[in-house]
Amino acid sequence: MADQDPVFQIQRVYLKEASLEQPNSPGILLEQENPVVDIQLGVEASPVADGIYEVCVTATVQTKIKDKTVFLVEAKQAGIFEIRNLPQDQLSQIMGIACPQIVYPYLRGNVADLIQRGGFPPVHLSEINFQAMYEQQQKDAEGAPAGSLPQ
Repeated sequence: MADQDPVFQIQRVYLKEASLEQPNSPGILLEQENPVVDIQLGVEASPVADGIYEVCVTATVQTKIKDKTVFLVEAKQAGIFEIRNLPQDQLSQIMGIACPQIVYPYLRGNVADLIQRGGFPPVHLSEINFQAMYEQQQKDAEGAPAGSLPQ
């Protein structure tokens, strides 16, 4: 029954969205102090058509000196994947672990390039263990009962 064999194929990887802001330039560029770098990552998945899913990995990189932003980069790298004939729990794992692992290297390169083209030394996003990230998200989702506060 070839129709029931599991299918996992990359259809396309693309830069969905990217922005670079330097709201305090040029004055902030004269500062001698080293900036503080804050990096936030996110993963989201959504169905596009029957058996076709878009998985996006988002990065927000903000550097500040004191309370002033040096630069802010927001980028969303996406992939379209054909995923068929998998149980729901495996589908969730594929979209939460395997797909982001495929998309993330493109995001890393685009973020570093965008920052460098903005006139700054590139910020290289570190490698991410998407399996650990996925497992933590699952644990958080199962976690505390509604209305309780974290300890």
